[in-house]
Amino acid sequence: MEAEHSRLFFLFRTDEGQIDAKTWWVNSALLVAIFVVLTFGWSLVQPYAEHDLAKEPLFTFSILAANLYRLVYGFASILLLICFYNLSAKRWRAVGRPAALAGLLPFVTCITWALHWLEPRVGGEVPHFLVVIADILLIAILAWNVIELGGLLAAFRRRS
Repeated sequence: MEAEHSRLFFLFRTDEGQIDAKTWWVNSALLVAIFVVLTFGWSLVQPYAEHDLAKEPLFTFSILAANLYRLVYGFASILLLICFYNLSAKRWRAVGRPAALAGLLPFVTCITWALHWLEPRVGGEVPHFLVVIADILLIAILAWNVIELGGLLAAFRRRS
């Protein structure tokens, strides 16, 4: 139990050290799985978080529970991004690149999520093309991370 705890501390709570591609894949999949479960929960709860004060009272149990989940979901998402940064920094270091590159994907992810959340709420003040550009940039950075950190580029080079 102690060894597992120290391993999780090493992987997710510090950006020091290096890891191999398999370790990056397995633990990235774990973080994604946790996020998918949390997002599925949010999709079930989300309709209860939106309400009209003219039609519903401010404090009902469903509204309170949905907004508490929204708060927990936000904090958990940020913590998962931090864990992903720490995991990826180790892998970037292992492939001989600056560990700071690990911050690029979480940063662009947050900007993209913020644009998706903000666009429908500000009535056209955020142009839709910015959201599309953010999506394209996020997909490109995600693909770059998967190729570099997942060892796909090294595997391709070995085959050639």
